[in-house]
Amino acid sequence: MSSEPLIFDTKGNSLEDGPGIRSVIFFKGCPLNCLWCQNPEGKKATAELWWESDRCVKDGGCMEVCPRGAISPDHAFFIDRNRCDGCMLCVEACASTALQISGQSMSVEEVVQQVIRYRAYFEATGGGVTLSGGEPMSAPEFVADLLKRLKEEGIHTLLQTSGLFPLARFDSEVLPWLDAIYFDLKFMDPALHRRYCGTGNETIQKNFVTLLRWSRSMGFELLPRTPLIPGITDTDANLHSIADFLSGHGVERAALLPNNPLWLEKGPRLGEALVGTLEKRLRSFYETKRLEEIEELFSSYGIAASVA
Repeated sequence: MSSEPLIFDTKGNSLEDGPGIRSVIFFKGCPLNCLWCQNPEGKKATAELWWESDRCVKDGGCMEVCPRGAISPDHAFFIDRNRCDGCMLCVEACASTALQISGQSMSVEEVVQQVIRYRAYFEATGGGVTLSGGEPMSAPEFVADLLKRLKEEGIHTLLQTSGLFPLARFDSEVLPWLDAIYFDLKFMDPALHRRYCGTGNETIQKNFVTLLRWSRSMGFELLPRTPLIPGITDTDANLHSIADFLSGHGVERAALLPNNPLWLEKGPRLGEALVGTLEKRLRSFYETKRLEEIEELFSSYGIAASVA
């Protein structure tokens, strides 16, 4: 029996996370620390306090029960995270549900029962279940057990991954139950990867090459994806290096993930926020003209790249 990781969200009717209508399971915990993370609540593997400021009625109930005095309207994000010990007593005292716990333990069977409610949508649209995060492969045994149960139910399965995880036993314990892998490639330059993602990318690149070889022999789909972060990952130099890497390994298709500034609203809910020129740059939706230029860039390498 696998241990239960924390799930920070489930989405029942996604059209953006693989083919057809899909249920998406979001795992907490990720080995990367990307500056632009669309799901910052998925970075830490532990439960976190989540504050919805627009729901807060400032009745003081949470302040009364906090044993550390960590909650104050004078604090920039209402909660002093350095003083908070994670007891979550404030959540119980919050009548308006402005304070919530991000990260709930779920068993394999609980997840399965939640997603099979959408089976009719899966069957009608060629959809299924997508594991996302965070990094699902931070909980490999749970993922293997969950994927096996989903395949027993005849459900299409897809893994979204940062690519940074051990491949030991992956081919024997996980791949038999997977139909597709969406694999993020953010940088080729290890120095840039360390600067913006918190760690090197040597293992990520090796894993991609290995999975590509396995995909050709085992028949599962492997789709490389590149997030387009203004002035960071979308520079011509970085995109040329990614396209050259993919072309050199015979890849003919890739996905592009344009920056979506809506994720910036999540930071304050976790007590975090970007500041200065970087935040201003990331608050813009991606321009169609630039997307067309990037698609042409990949096309020059024989790669059909399109917005996922």
